[in-house]
Amino acid sequence: MPAVESAPARRSPAFAKRRLPALAGALLALSVGTAALPPAAFAKGPASLADLAEQVTDAVVNISASTTVETRNRTLPQLPPGTPFEDLFEEFFNRRGQGGENQQQQRPSPRRSNSLGSGFILDASGIVITNNHVIGDANDIQVILHDGRKLKAEIVGKDPKTDLAVLRVKPDPDRPLKAVPLGDSEKMRPGDWVIAIGNPFGLGGSVSAGIVSARGRNIESGPYDNYIQTDAAINKGNSGGPLFNMNGEVIGINTAILSPTGGSVGIGFAVPSATAGPVIEQLRQFGETRRGWLGVRIQNVDDTTAEALGLKGGARGALIAGIDDKGPAKAAGFEVGDVITRFNNVEVKSSSDLPRIVATTPVGKTVDVLTVRKGQEQTRQVTLGRLEDNDKPQPAALNRPQAEPDVTRQALGLNLSGITDETRRRFSIKDGLKGVVVTRVDPNSNAADKNIKAGDLIVEVGQEPVTTPTEVTRRIEQIKKDGRKSALLLVSNSQGEVRFVALSLE
Repeated sequence: MPAVESAPARRSPAFAKRRLPALAGALLALSVGTAALPPAAFAKGPASLADLAEQVTDAVVNISASTTVETRNRTLPQLPPGTPFEDLFEEFFNRRGQGGENQQQQRPSPRRSNSLGSGFILDASGIVITNNHVIGDANDIQVILHDGRKLKAEIVGKDPKTDLAVLRVKPDPDRPLKAVPLGDSEKMRPGDWVIAIGNPFGLGGSVSAGIVSARGRNIESGPYDNYIQTDAAINKGNSGGPLFNMNGEVIGINTAILSPTGGSVGIGFAVPSATAGPVIEQLRQFGETRRGWLGVRIQNVDDTTAEALGLKGGARGALIAGIDDKGPAKAAGFEVGDVITRFNNVEVKSSSDLPRIVATTPVGKTVDVLTVRKGQEQTRQVTLGRLEDNDKPQPAALNRPQAEPDVTRQALGLNLSGITDETRRRFSIKDGLKGVVVTRVDPNSNAADKNIKAGDLIVEVGQEPVTTPTEVTRRIEQIKKDGRKSALLLVSNSQGEVRFVALSLE
């Protein structure tokens, strides 16, 4: 136990900074895997994993990453004049290079920050895969092989959004490297056996086994979350290590754990090989990621919204809540309120699916997109642009015709008013925005539950534009007559950021 407590990984700042805020407890490095066994074998588990571990262990490496940062030396404590032993204190600090008249002008001194993680050799030519958070901004990276050899590594490319990094080492021609291939994580099922090998708490070459607990986990750590969950023991230092299936293929890259203690409690997450593969290929080829870009802002479709939209088959797809004026979707004729249900022949089950599908589609490719608009299915073709990390699409412009302010009315627990100079000042409404102003929200209403606030603007009701409170109430009455149980509102905040909200009419 003392050796574990003093392990460098325990002190590693790379792991101390790794957090997943949407989950209770600390989230740290981990991994996942998969396998397929005959039904009779599931009850007992595999007789032994020793042969499999022996087959792949030489391809698993430890990663030592060091970052040199500059810090200023401690300065001589400020002592009041006439303090006893003042001369003694000054002489003591001068001997250590910390005293003297120019102590504030001393040069910064370098300090090294170290972290330990795991990785694996994907290509015998010297390609090593690990997590981005393992190497961080390190300027000295060492890959430590299972036989103890240390090889200096250079960064080929890294991607913070999927937490992946590709390194390159120069192998010894007389002692070739052992590599392991990526497997197909899409074939893994909950209950399949997997093993994780890595460097927990600095204990290199540690093997743990478990099963795939779940797939498609969203832990809100990034825009492309699609993790494999496993109960194979993963701890600090396992980050970047491989999760193997029973064929010795890497089907996951250990990335995070959910733990109130910082140690394994049987809930670990790995980046699936299906997600990692395209990213790794792009990093190897270009040194950076080149993701497809559609140019839309989306939100999820719940049951109430699906009913309000007339979406057959229940809640599904990604609802377009905003369109970038310079994006591919605008040029292809997409509109706010469209629901994307299939993209490039891949079903979009929820809004979280679409960013991953678009991102892995090649830039410049023209694809078919199936949408639902006002209950009718339509297929559009769009040619994808390239997603730039520093591009932040602006909220869609709300170009609605100006109307004269209407009298205040109440509907769905909302007090409504037309836009006037007074309401624009009162709620700091951005110039150029159109719609109907919410001046008060009944705290016991469904609108309050859906987080509609005073100062918001109702831009559309039932996918029809509204400019006066009277139009809002008329649209709601018409929706009731049509037999709908909910009304879909397009709501804008005072700065023009829009979202869809479905309110119950019952």
